[in-house]
Amino acid sequence: MVDTEVDEVVEKSSKPLLGKQAAGVSDFLAGEKSDFVSKLKPFLPQELVGGSVPHVPGMEEEAVWNAASQACATEKVHFCYSVENNRCWYLACPSSSMASNPDSWCPLAAALPGKSEYWDKETVYLYEQEGTASALRWDPETGRMQIFLGAARTLLPRIQSMDANFVTVNPEVAEQVRWKNRMLKTEKLSRAASRTLLFVGIAFNVIIFSFLVFQYILTVTVERDLKKVKEETERVSQQLLLEAYNALQSDSIKHMVRIQEILDDLREIDGTLVKYEVQGKKVQWEALVPQPYGKGVGSLKNVRPAELEKDGRVRIIGTK
Repeated sequence: MVDTEVDEVVEKSSKPLLGKQAAGVSDFLAGEKSDFVSKLKPFLPQELVGGSVPHVPGMEEEAVWNAASQACATEKVHFCYSVENNRCWYLACPSSSMASNPDSWCPLAAALPGKSEYWDKETVYLYEQEGTASALRWDPETGRMQIFLGAARTLLPRIQSMDANFVTVNPEVAEQVRWKNRMLKTEKLSRAASRTLLFVGIAFNVIIFSFLVFQYILTVTVERDLKKVKEETERVSQQLLLEAYNALQSDSIKHMVRIQEILDDLREIDGTLVKYEVQGKKVQWEALVPQPYGKGVGSLKNVRPAELEKDGRVRIIGTK
């Protein structure tokens, strides 16, 4: 068993050091990119709890936070988790236990299923720091994850007496697993949203101010040539006046004179004007005259008889 443990530790130690984590979009928007700590210090909380909850896609953090809050008896908790086999495996501790180690991580989190130090559920994962030891194992009968904490001199002999393989987590080569805190995340998103709105408002005001300055410069510097505009206005006005004068010109007076002339001639021969029609420049009139005057008389020229009426008179049709 000792040889197996040594081989596993050597194989684990041969893994390359994983790259440092980078700041996220929320850190950049909140203006806290320079405050982001990429290299966390390993720290073992004294009130560490762990367990698992069913995996619901999209609701991982909500489910883990609810379970961790109940386990720690407070909503202010730090937690981390991994997803494997339709379950979320998590570690959590009260946020108050992180008061002296804010920029830290728990090396046991690297042994959660799916993380860099995890092998299988038959292995016991150990970590020791400043005389305090911790162990992460799965109960072979129930499959439940168990966390052990205590003094190294009493806990390690008890754990090593178990019939299992042992792996000591090396925080120098393990993948760092950051703690999550819903309250801190919400406050960071609020700061990011406020800062984004501030910059958007400033940019919008700068655009409006630039537009006003541009309009003012155009108003002051652009030379307006009104001579052509004035000439064009006068030309259009004269054209409108001419069209209005032409529209007022009418042949009504000429036609009234003609009608009066026809009526005078018809009165002398006992005739009657029954129709006088103007269609554009074409004029046509009809009158009833005695039969002897069927071919016209006086100014009634260029007429043609149309038909004989019941009263014995003839209908004549004349044109201009």
